[in-house]
Amino acid sequence: MTGDGAARSRSRRSPPGGRVLALSGGVGGAKLALGLSRILPPDRLTVIANTGDDFEHLGLHIAPDLDTLMYTLAGLDNPDTGWGRRDETWHCMAALETLGGETWFRLGDADLATHLERTRRLRGGASLTAVTARLCERLGLSARLAPMSDDPVRTVVHTTEGALPFQEYFVHRRCVPRVIGFAYAGADAARASPILTAALADPDLRAVVLCPSNPFLSIDPILALPGIRTGLAACRAPVVAVSPLCGGRAFKGPTAKILRELGLPANAATIAQHYEGLLDVLVLDEADAREADDLGVPGALAPTRMVTLADRESLAQAVLSIADAQRRTAQTAAPRSARVYATDVTGEHDP
Repeated sequence: MTGDGAARSRSRRSPPGGRVLALSGGVGGAKLALGLSRILPPDRLTVIANTGDDFEHLGLHIAPDLDTLMYTLAGLDNPDTGWGRRDETWHCMAALETLGGETWFRLGDADLATHLERTRRLRGGASLTAVTARLCERLGLSARLAPMSDDPVRTVVHTTEGALPFQEYFVHRRCVPRVIGFAYAGADAARASPILTAALADPDLRAVVLCPSNPFLSIDPILALPGIRTGLAACRAPVVAVSPLCGGRAFKGPTAKILRELGLPANAATIAQHYEGLLDVLVLDEADAREADDLGVPGALAPTRMVTLADRESLAQAVLSIADAQRRTAQTAAPRSARVYATDVTGEHDP
């Protein structure tokens, strides 16, 4: 096994409790997922990765968010880029450029090994879930990491320059085109991962955490799968989202830019409204305290900027404490549509 043991060496543990389900995109979500993995026993955490940004490149199946989560949880992530593997080399890309090949999507030499093995096993008939489980085992992960679906779902970004595949927009075009909407091709026909659906139905579920990932690009592809919005809305465990914004800015990525281009305020209330009918609590940064009373759902404050490992653990512990408090104070034994809060009544909503 490889890695520095980050997922196995825990300085603090959450109090014993039920299982936690985290829905996540790449860099921002992976930070919180790592914090959760360090304070929870290995069998108490399931992380579901967005695969809407998967694509085929150089003949290989590339799964950027899945790999960012896998490398982060294994302690192999690149702290300088936030994606790819640490101590990476780039000999293949340099040689490919010499040959006139496509190098706009950079794949390091060690990272290429992941894509080669994934593609080989997929072409041999294995599911993406099975391949991911095998890769995680080889890299020494203890928490369960799974893709949102074994079926292809592809995020399409509609811009003023036309419809762009996600990686064309995000990497090749560097998020420059103005966004006017999104589509999740294949979502209607896809089946959610059995691991995801089982986790939502688990009577021992302690909390569902929507990690601080881009709502449109990272979380919505998961929510677009048949049954997932309904499952979240009916889930008896607290559903807690962490805002990816602070002071009207995203910690990383184009979230604030996209919101402005869609004519929406870049604030916590917009994030809460985006997840309308699904949330019990939205966690926002202490710097946004003045927004906490105008969310439409209960808000909770915590330091959400995750610079250090201690920051990741601290936020993870805060999120679980908030979820536990919500379980105690709200009528979480009832479906979300019937729960009554001290300051809010959430009506039935089935997106």
